[in-house]
Amino acid sequence: MAVHQPTHRSGGFHLPSLRRRHAASGPEPAVSAGAGALTARAYVLASARVLMGFVFLWAFLDKTFGFGYATQSGKGWVDGGSPTEGFLGNVAVGPMESTFHSWAGDAWADWLFMLGLLGIGLALTAGVALRLAAAAGTVMMALMWVAEWPPAKHLSDGSASMSTNPFADYHLVYAVVLIALAVMSAGDALGLGRLWARLPLVRDHGWLR
Repeated sequence: MAVHQPTHRSGGFHLPSLRRRHAASGPEPAVSAGAGALTARAYVLASARVLMGFVFLWAFLDKTFGFGYATQSGKGWVDGGSPTEGFLGNVAVGPMESTFHSWAGDAWADWLFMLGLLGIGLALTAGVALRLAAAAGTVMMALMWVAEWPPAKHLSDGSASMSTNPFADYHLVYAVVLIALAVMSAGDALGLGRLWARLPLVRDHGWLR
């Protein structure tokens, strides 16, 4: 009403023109706001993707070179250390405890684990092959969840497991985030997702997207 009343007082012949202009320009703010929201959403997802990529890439680098964080200096993969022996060899609870112990330090387990970290990290950082990265990352996170076995209140030796939640831990959160990034095509912003999707092989095989 505040818009129409001054227009009506200034002269009737202006009213149709202003109404047409209002009708033409009215939807524009909504469209702009929608586009802005989509852009903001894309960049938020892209930021989450890059951060997740760094999580996997850093794990690979630290275990390879022993930067002194999760892997002590001088005990990296290049120094002859095993990326899986420490973690799998110390599993102390859960239905796959003995299985993980038998895998610990095996060459195939080391290579598969490290190639998984590197491949998932590179895919997330570049924004390509997110569906493959999500599938591989989900399997990896599920195995690590089983290795830590949050439902147990006590370890095999009877000591407290220190589990804070019987189900939800960061491994499951990571898996859900990976799946969400793939579903939302989070590689299109701040990544090579669009270029990757145009490749003939990727167009013909959607699971590579």
